[in-house]
Amino acid sequence: QVQLVESGGGSVQAGGSLRLSCVASGYTYRNCMGWFRQAAGKEREGVARIDYDGSTTYADSVKGRFTISKENAKNTVLLQMNSLKPEDTALYSCAAITGRCWVDWPAFPYWGPGTQVTVSS
Repeated sequence: QVQLVESGGGSVQAGGSLRLSCVASGYTYRNCMGWFRQAAGKEREGVARIDYDGSTTYADSVKGRFTISKENAKNTVLLQMNSLKPEDTALYSCAAITGRCWVDWPAFPYWGPGTQVTVSS
């Protein structure tokens, strides 16, 4: 059983930065992991995902501003968010799937509870 816990959310002004962390337990680093977000009144959307080999996929809305990475020794996936915009405000959740991603946005079975990110203008 994979368990995920996110941290690093908070409130920041537009143009600022935040770094989100997701620590996985019951998990090996050779898995596909992703970050998703859900804004109030909107559907959840994929933000970024990283495959076991380090290959990445990003949503168009965050390309060039967000970076996903892994710290294998710590079973941790990071999301560095720069140049934040008010429209980035959402609950950010970490997700995992055992094995490879195979597609850009697989059906992740494991989810963390999420961490809130609020960007003010």
